[in-house]
Amino acid sequence: MLIAIVAHHSRRAMANDLASELEADSIFMDEHSAGANANHLRALSWAAEQSDRVIIIEEDALPVDGFRDKAQDWLTRFPDNLCSFYLGTGRPPQYQMQIAERLIVADKTRADYITLSRLIHGVCYSVPPEHVHRVLSRWDNSKPADYAVGDAWGGSVIYPCCSLVDHADGEPVERHPDSAPRTERRRAWRLA
Repeated sequence: MLIAIVAHHSRRAMANDLASELEADSIFMDEHSAGANANHLRALSWAAEQSDRVIIIEEDALPVDGFRDKAQDWLTRFPDNLCSFYLGTGRPPQYQMQIAERLIVADKTRADYITLSRLIHGVCYSVPPEHVHRVLSRWDNSKPADYAVGDAWGGSVIYPCCSLVDHADGEPVERHPDSAPRTERRRAWRLA
């Protein structure tokens, strides 16, 4: 398992600290504010050249203790699935009710994960190695990074009920196409 960090140049110190903490294999620094879509694309292109599975994590992710081992357990369980290790509150608002309902069902059935029809957070995820080239071939440069990954994947996504990373929830560095301010609390529903 390899770890690639995607980072904005204004958060270089955060990226370096995270890389040190996780013993990351590569940092993709957006030096010229090209945007998250372009930077996630760079990280996935690098992942396509690796033989091991790659976890892509944003510099403002806050991993739980034992992140590497916990992530490896999930990737071993779901070798053929896109796995997201962050399930967040607030954004995107249109998914929050569905997330709440699925977590309630998971609790009732004692399941430790839910599925959603798309990737809704780019904070921390992993595409199976044998599918990275397909994701790259279907990439849409006009979408936010998380939707670009998930829509190119084209299938359901595994989300552990207890996220393996939280989100620092600082000021966004990305200018969003809708220009709407991001005022909702962006933290994990639950943490491992």
